[in-house]
Order: sequence, then C-alpha cells, then structure tokens
Amino acid sequence: MRRGKTAPKSARGLSGKQSMTARELAAAFTDDDVAAAYQYRPPYPAEVFDILTGLIADEPRHVLDLGAGEGALARPLAPLVDRVDAVDVSAAMLARGLRRPGGRQPNLRWILGAAETAPLAGPYALVTAGASLHWMDWDVTLPRLRAELTERALLVIVEHGYRELPWQAGLGAVIARHSRSPDFDPDFSLPAALAARGLLRVTGQAETAAAPFRQPVPDYIEQFHSTASLARTWLPPAEVADFDAAVARLVAPHAVDGVLTTSVAATLTWGRI
Repeated sequence: MRRGKTAPKSARGLSGKQSMTARELAAAFTDDDVAAAYQYRPPYPAEVFDILTGLIADEPRHVLDLGAGEGALARPLAPLVDRVDAVDVSAAMLARGLRRPGGRQPNLRWILGAAETAPLAGPYALVTAGASLHWMDWDVTLPRLRAELTERALLVIVEHGYRELPWQAGLGAVIARHSRSPDFDPDFSLPAALAARGLLRVTGQAETAAAPFRQPVPDYIEQFHSTASLARTWLPPAEVADFDAAVARLVAPHAVDGVLTTSVAATLTWGRI
C-alpha cells in the first residue's frame, strides 16, 4: 500500500475521529499526496464527452472547467473542442495534470487560482464542473461567470462514480466511522441547491449507461484518500491502516486475482446561470 507524506502540524496527534469544516477539508486538495491519489479515481464514461460536446451551441467552442483537479474532464475534452481552460486552486493538482496523458495539449490551458478570482478569458460556450462546485462560494462564482459566457452557454454539473457495489452497505459504515466530514448527506443535490438559491435554471439532465471498470484492490482503496474527508493529511497513520484494512476485508470476496470488476456511470445536469 502506498504511503502518504507526514501530516501538517495542525493535523498531527489526532486521536480518534475529529470533524472539520468544509473550508478546512478543502485544504487537502493542495496536498501532493491527495493529487497523486486522483489517478485511481474511476474515469468518466466516454459517453460523458459525447453529451458535453453536444451541448455546445456557440463558437468558438471554448470550455471552462471549474475545479479541474488533474484534468479528468479537461484532458479528454480538449481534443473535441477549440480550447479548454482548466482552473484549479491547487498547484499540486495542476502539476499532476500536466504529467498525465493529454496534459500538454496546446489548446489546454492550466490556470492556477480560485474560481472566484482566477483570471478568465471568455467568452466560454460551456462551463463544466465535476465534483468541485460544492467547494466554491456559489454567490460569488456563478454571478461572476455570467459575464464570461456566450449567449447560449450552459453550466454542466457532472457527477460520477461506482454503481451497484455489492459491498456498498458495509462501505458506508466504514466511511462514516473515519470521515472527517461532519455533515455528509448522500441525498444532497447540488443542482437542486443552486436552483433553490436562484443561481441555476436547470434545463436538462442525462444519465450515462454504466461502463465496466476493472481495478486492482490497492488502487480501489487508494482512491478514497483522494477525497477531502479521508485524506491522509487528516488521518493518523494507525487510522489510515485501519480504514484500508476494513475496506480490503469488504471487497476481498469480490476480487478475482486481486482485481475488482465494477461499473461506473455519470449524471449530467445543465442549465443557465
């Protein structure tokens, strides 16, 4: 199992689970260990990119990817459009993205900065956000974007992950025991929350077909440490070992030669801001 670097002083000596605020949790994404673990997250199904490109109605086909991380959306999207601006607050994420396949495409621009303040070069015909917008200040970010969009531009929120895991019930209990997030709500809907605040007028939604995904057990376990609430930065080494061992026990009956066969799907929700 991979080992992360030493936790910062603010997190050392934690004994047992301690809840953290969203702002504190978000700091984990600047950590290189978290950025390195991103490569073990499940990929977006290819159908996602067909849907995204089909939603672009204006030219030039410039796309803004908010909270791009190491470019899981931005890198595959770049060959399909005129330009992608990938914005992220984490230098570690952008450095990893540059080294990942497709990270140095000439029409892919990496922009270091927060979505609320980063320099933008609109107008954009599409804005994407995958597992990122909920960390941002909605009341600042979304109104700011209005001035950066083409006439028919849409914001698309892309949510994806594993589907129908046979060990899901047990996994939920393990995560709840170790997660540093005090208010995780599996039923929370970001598009609905934005709509309720008058920040997004939802105009469409699509669900991709489930795509098969095979992954070694250690990689499956490692991807949990790419999340803010389970980052090694916050968990003492003994707790990391306990979490990893608990997940390994859950999935062991389903692994064949150390590999898990799962499925991954995505939900895309779009609208006007």
